[in-house]
Amino acid sequence: RAAEAGKQIFCEKPVGFAPEPIAEALDVVREAGVQLQVGFNRRFDPGLQELQRAVRDGAVGELHNLRVVNRDPKAPPIDFVRRSGGMFFDFTIHDFDTVRFLGESEIEEVYAAGAALVKAEIGAAGDIDTALVMVRLENGALCVIDNSRQTHYGYDQRFEAFGSKGNLAVENLRPTSMVSSFEGGVLVDRPYPSFVERYREAFVAELRSFVQCVQDRSPVAVTGGDALAAVQAACAAKISLQENRPVRLAEVGQTAVGETV
Repeated sequence: RAAEAGKQIFCEKPVGFAPEPIAEALDVVREAGVQLQVGFNRRFDPGLQELQRAVRDGAVGELHNLRVVNRDPKAPPIDFVRRSGGMFFDFTIHDFDTVRFLGESEIEEVYAAGAALVKAEIGAAGDIDTALVMVRLENGALCVIDNSRQTHYGYDQRFEAFGSKGNLAVENLRPTSMVSSFEGGVLVDRPYPSFVERYREAFVAELRSFVQCVQDRSPVAVTGGDALAAVQAACAAKISLQENRPVRLAEVGQTAVGETV
């Protein structure tokens, strides 16, 4: 409706839960000639932007693997779990976009394992709260995504890129950088308590970028095609979890990715 009304669109991820309806929506956006930006906020995080630039510039040499740790501080309410679409679509979806962003390559294959280890109620609701996902990119790099719905120690967000020349890492951000060293041990602040604090700067940059694109009609930084690619990966992960096997994205519905819409 927004596209048909000629409105420029900023849409929260994942846009939808199946590739085909998303592809149809992108056709409408394209025909209407409006812009669509999707809310994958990590692409605007200064640390991840620098990591991507370093990988692109060859700092690690040939990229061998990426590692993403994404763990929430506290499990969500069961009512949210029931309407979330599942962990892969609500939570891991950011990680699928992150490995595409950092590796600058499309996802070729996904192999997922998961369980409800944090809360039995989550399992009873038909979802998982703990997952490990192995992703193979088309450029040959392997990626490991490590997810949990609950840490007790803060919002755990860590990223690594390893290659033929070395390793690069973006560590957890903390409220202060002070390190207290005493006879009894060494203390640092816990990571930020939630995504709001951790990605505050990224959220602001994300909206500024969208406004600028609307004003000057420049291409958006995160497209509907990026959303489609992440949803395809989430669908593949769901199939992989159910069938306990690697799933190629070519098996999953609409295969067109990388659209500029």
